[in-house]
Amino acid sequence: MIEANAFPGPPQPSKSGLRRSLLAVRSGLTSDDIAAAEAALARRALELPELAGARTVAAYVSVGSEPGTRALLDALRARGVRVLLPVLLPDNDLDWAPYRGADRLVRASKGLLEPDGERLGPDAVTGADAVLLPGLAVDDRGLRLGRGGGSYDRVLARLERAGADPARVVLLYDDEVVARVPEEPHDHPVHAVVTPGGVRRFG
Repeated sequence: MIEANAFPGPPQPSKSGLRRSLLAVRSGLTSDDIAAAEAALARRALELPELAGARTVAAYVSVGSEPGTRALLDALRARGVRVLLPVLLPDNDLDWAPYRGADRLVRASKGLLEPDGERLGPDAVTGADAVLLPGLAVDDRGLRLGRGGGSYDRVLARLERAGADPARVVLLYDDEVVARVPEEPHDHPVHAVVTPGGVRRFG
């Protein structure tokens, strides 16, 4: 676990400072590190009861040194789960489209990979049984640190407005479970974090 006071500066680092530190660690990962973590993440996540009984899962395609999701996406699809993937809109909100396999992913803005199929609208996420969230860290309270674009803050707010309560699960590396992340009023806690080393639940 990374302790918040391991970073230079004030006792609680700023979000931007914590992001820089965590991204620097990720940048040092090798392709073998990333591949091994992806396989372990898929195994751990597929053991979750929330995914075992899910009919629809909102997820995302990992890129670069992010904790890998592709093995998990394919395993869910092979189970007959309807997997929804995000499509980034010009205002940083997210539309959603069905995942139909790696060969149906296309390059999009900001280096992202997105499905090439029909767009279902931003509210499609409210019908998911589980939502898998990207992030850079999560703390002891289940508060997640994202990359700062606000896309998933909108998703979580949309779920709340709709009265939807899918399982909210963030996928991270083991050392990205931290003591504290800076909190803001709009932050929504997740239910669980999955890392290659295991699962931790909150609340």
